[in-house]
Amino acid sequence: MKVAVVDSGGANIASVCFALQRLGVEAELTGDAAVIRSAERVILPGVGAAAPAMARLRELNLVQTLREIAAPLLGICLGMQLLFDVSDEGDTPCLGLLPGRVGLLPDAPGVRVPHMGWNTLEPVRDVSLLDGIGNGAQAYFVHSYAAPVTDDCIAVCCHGQRFAAMVQRGHVAGAQFHPERSASTGARVLHNFIERGLA
Repeated sequence: MKVAVVDSGGANIASVCFALQRLGVEAELTGDAAVIRSAERVILPGVGAAAPAMARLRELNLVQTLREIAAPLLGICLGMQLLFDVSDEGDTPCLGLLPGRVGLLPDAPGVRVPHMGWNTLEPVRDVSLLDGIGNGAQAYFVHSYAAPVTDDCIAVCCHGQRFAAMVQRGHVAGAQFHPERSASTGARVLHNFIERGLA
């Protein structure tokens, strides 16, 4: 299984690669379009802001590559947000693989932004990526922006409001939380993605 982790410049890249190693997967960290096009699984990690992340992908000439690949693609945290049309964070045009606009989580009494820490997942669709992950599974989040709950949402979470914790459309999926920091829940998501793709 050839797995490519996109060198998007995010601080979570090493942790993602280590999490894959724990599953027996030696992924290749790469910014090479040819390597990404030939991979059987592609992971787009990300931590930070949308505009610099998209600038990094443009610098590596990877925007069109990520738009065109047919292999299963999993975005993680900011990497998931980049799958959408646009982010309110700097009004940044993103990859446009999923329809919708990523918005800032609302500040409210008793609700801190950024959303940091463990929270509960609520699966809303029966897909292979969620095999073995039941209602109430815990995952670790660190983010201020979130995707809306649309028909592409496969699991939701609530922090002040409901938002998309996981999404999937065809060969493209995303996890707003950090699988590499989410213990057994995160390991199961990565295992499902590697072993079953997004069937």
